[in-house]
Amino acid sequence: MKLFDVYPINPINIIKGTGSLVYDDKGTEYLDLYGGHAVISIGHTHPHYVKRLQDQLHQIGFYSNSIEIPLQKQLAEKLGNVSGKEDYQLFLCNSGAEANENALKLASFYNGKKKIIAFKKAFHGRTSLAVAATDNPKIVAPVNETDNVVFLPWNDEAALEQAFIDNEVSSVIIESIQGVGGIQVAELSFLQRIRSLCDNYNAVFIADEVQCGYARTGKFYAADHAGINADIYTMAKGMGNGFPIGAISISPKIQPAYGMLGTTFGGNHLACAAGLAVLEVIEQDNLLQNAAEVGAYLIGEVKKLDKVKEVRGKGLMIGIDLPEELSNVKKDLLFKNLIFTGEAKPNVIRLLPALNLSKAHADRFLEAFATTLRNT
Repeated sequence: MKLFDVYPINPINIIKGTGSLVYDDKGTEYLDLYGGHAVISIGHTHPHYVKRLQDQLHQIGFYSNSIEIPLQKQLAEKLGNVSGKEDYQLFLCNSGAEANENALKLASFYNGKKKIIAFKKAFHGRTSLAVAATDNPKIVAPVNETDNVVFLPWNDEAALEQAFIDNEVSSVIIESIQGVGGIQVAELSFLQRIRSLCDNYNAVFIADEVQCGYARTGKFYAADHAGINADIYTMAKGMGNGFPIGAISISPKIQPAYGMLGTTFGGNHLACAAGLAVLEVIEQDNLLQNAAEVGAYLIGEVKKLDKVKEVRGKGLMIGIDLPEELSNVKKDLLFKNLIFTGEAKPNVIRLLPALNLSKAHADRFLEAFATTLRNT
């Protein structure tokens, strides 16, 4: 049997990692400023994280949600404390797509309505309803197509208001900073307008924090920068530092009922141990502040470089917009400078490093990036 060939891959076999560094099977060291799509939040093989998982595995790794799992309650309490949403409710699942799928369904359960407002360049996942709310026709199969999703222009308050007038809106789903869309930052006034319209029309505000959340922007949720509360926060990538875990944090106004949501693997013992380890490190090592400070430093320094068209983002979620003739830069950073970065179309370098990225490693990138630009 062969693998189903759906991934364009780099010919590199990474076998070891520590902090923001990874190593291939030949012993070559790379600086990881992408973290496998923003997944590595506290660094590769963080000692506290490894010990948490090892200790749990020696006890029990899995049982279903048909029994009490105290780790789930511990994770909910810790997440409430660290995020500042103590009165919210937690439903645990396995991925960002699953989190968004459940959030959209829960919103419709809550208000009995069907229409979803999403935005141009949005990416919310690949499962049926999540992909229907994703603005990429190439990954939407015919069976996923639905009239229940309305795509609006980014940061367009007039279009948003008209959509509420024209539709029975169940929910608005938005990444406060779009990832796949190229690190597009929502205006704070736009997020605030979503909040007020959802209040006026009894719609549900879903903040997709799968990539932009979990302390990445210097606040726990990217939507927090607008000084508002969403009704549902979805999360996954950085939540488990590589262990599959996702969740939705749900406003107290939405009441649960047996059977409303469900999952086999979500909230298992190992996943909760990973989730607790990540939150403990974020809190103990003050990673919110580090993400804000090192991110601001990176953004400020990149803005000084010639040939850079624009720099967008907050904290350690950064997009560097380059002219078309510099389409080789990402490849050169990897194969000539041994630095992993991400990309977004048409020519955006995406930086999504671990939240404990050091200033020294930031400088290593800046030097390599500046040199690459000069030599291109």
